[in-house]
Amino acid sequence: MVTLVIGASTNPRRFSNMAIIKLLDYGHSVTAIGSAKGSVKNVEIDTEKKPFENIHTITLYVNPERQKEYYEYILALQPKRIVFNPGTENQELFKLAKDAGIQVVFDCTLVMLMNGRY
Repeated sequence: MVTLVIGASTNPRRFSNMAIIKLLDYGHSVTAIGSAKGSVKNVEIDTEKKPFENIHTITLYVNPERQKEYYEYILALQPKRIVFNPGTENQELFKLAKDAGIQVVFDCTLVMLMNGRY
């Protein structure tokens, strides 16, 4: 099960950074896209929208306005699920995802991992 983190950061105080680490700790494969290149625990952060395959979950760490540039990309990846972390809730993307048959979750990836709901 591969998770794509959109809004990834090398800053250890950012929740996207913590999510990458926790996802790996819990045995998940992770790919990441952010505004700057770098790496977190050997996960390279890409700045380009690469055509990743077999993405199960996309977890969002970008605000709704910035998400607009990712709509087509997200839908083209055909993930099984999108996690809208706190502050990323977006009714427009929610509707697009639901219409495409993608499960949508408004939750926190870190909490989901710790509670065994991921």
